[in-house]
Amino acid sequence: MIQNPILKGFCPDPSIIRVGEDYYIATSTFEWWPGVRLFHSRDLQHWEQIPSPLRRESQLNLIGDPTSGGVWAPCLSYDGERFFLIYTDVKTKKGRYYNTHNYLIYTDDIYGDWSEPVYLNSIGFDPSLFHDTDGRKYLVNMVNGFKGVLVQELDQEFHLIGERKKVYAGSGIGCTEGPHIYHIGDWYYLIVAEGGTGYGHCVTMARAKTVWGPFETAPENPILTSNSEDMTALQKCGHADIVETPSGEWYMVHLCSRPLNGEKWCTLGRETAIQKMIWDEDGWLRLKAGGRFAESETESPKGITEVYLEDEEKGFFDDFDADTLHVRYSSPRADYNGFADCRTRKGYLRLTGQESMNSLHHVSLLGVRQQSVSCHAETKMEFEPEYPEQLAGLTYMYDAMNFYVLGKTATEEGQTVLTLIKSDTGVVTDEMEPIPVPKGGEIKLRANVAEDGTYVQFYYCIEGEDTETEEWHQAGECYTTEILTDEHCRGFTGAYFGMYIHDMTGLSFTADFDYFSVKTKQSEREAEK
Repeated sequence: MIQNPILKGFCPDPSIIRVGEDYYIATSTFEWWPGVRLFHSRDLQHWEQIPSPLRRESQLNLIGDPTSGGVWAPCLSYDGERFFLIYTDVKTKKGRYYNTHNYLIYTDDIYGDWSEPVYLNSIGFDPSLFHDTDGRKYLVNMVNGFKGVLVQELDQEFHLIGERKKVYAGSGIGCTEGPHIYHIGDWYYLIVAEGGTGYGHCVTMARAKTVWGPFETAPENPILTSNSEDMTALQKCGHADIVETPSGEWYMVHLCSRPLNGEKWCTLGRETAIQKMIWDEDGWLRLKAGGRFAESETESPKGITEVYLEDEEKGFFDDFDADTLHVRYSSPRADYNGFADCRTRKGYLRLTGQESMNSLHHVSLLGVRQQSVSCHAETKMEFEPEYPEQLAGLTYMYDAMNFYVLGKTATEEGQTVLTLIKSDTGVVTDEMEPIPVPKGGEIKLRANVAEDGTYVQFYYCIEGEDTETEEWHQAGECYTTEILTDEHCRGFTGAYFGMYIHDMTGLSFTADFDYFSVKTKQSEREAEK
């Protein structure tokens, strides 16, 4: 059996393809760089992250994009020769005004470099590319304001040509988005997300005899949603894509969330799950398990041997001995290669300070997404600040407005101190009295998330203290993780652990990090056995 979610922690809006024996999934990244996460699998259960397709500034400029703006709902496709990716860059999302620009890139090698972007249009978000069996290609668009689904043909140079036609107005549930079209047998099938991307989220299916419609909604719609009466079950289930295995079995990948402790409280953000599907006698897709509620496990595909890849959820450790940064790292908006360097000092990551965390422009933060409810993050750092406007340390954060930072800074008198700050919807507070620490030497910092995920404690350890054993000291009290949830932040991403520095003086001070780790409680228990 495959256990859900298959992609844990901030991996929403999945788009899936199969090429031979290989499966690939693309997910949204919003304001995080590089744009779009790609994953590879041979068994639909074990997934390994591979290089992102949007990793050049000429392909994507996220500077100034709002929190939870940026790259929405990529569509990954393959026409037998080339891989294609369509994505939206959301520049504003205030009130009725959503500025959404849609682009196409392509490559012959999914692990290699992707093309420069081809601009398509700015009509809505969540566009997809449909390759018909006759070789024609079509752009499938939702319309801003959730006004329906449009189809328009693309020529061989990826120019939009011919009529732009509205083919589906939605089922009536509302918030019709994330459209995908498939030509299967005699029918053109349309799958859309409806109900909004929260707890009323669902998957709607419709079909027509031609790509131009009219599309009729499945009689037992929606075909997938969540059991809102059971908050321990997968929630927010919707925004789906489907794939056929070599043996003719069908699977649906979809967005989901796992609320903490039975509450509407998601630090892990929106994730990706999978369900085995079957076709009923009337030619509609149904859950193999029956009903319409997403299940926490589903049947594995037949005839496929499990392929064990790196298990992301069990933890992450980086000693920075490599010359390049691990594929799992992300940074807000800007290319981390502009401020992160692991070559100058072998075995260390050097971060150069820029603007403070609440900036929407140039922030020096390198992090990995939280993937387990209960875990702890740790790093060891050298940093010599001279001014209060300089700070470096460990952050546990959601976005530019909601975060914790345990870091080293300096007072007006030049004393180096450890400080703990919190930002709650942009209101920044000091959470403890500054703790004097030595000016030189290394300091270890740790964020420990509780067993149920609802609160975090911070700790520090002074390297070189005159003790026989390593001594950790608590910094401040216990702090809620609620400020790092989708619900509190009204966002679409998820919590991150990261190494961080700012230097608001413009003097570009640096901090060196010896290692960075994120460990789950499960991995620690297994190590003790």
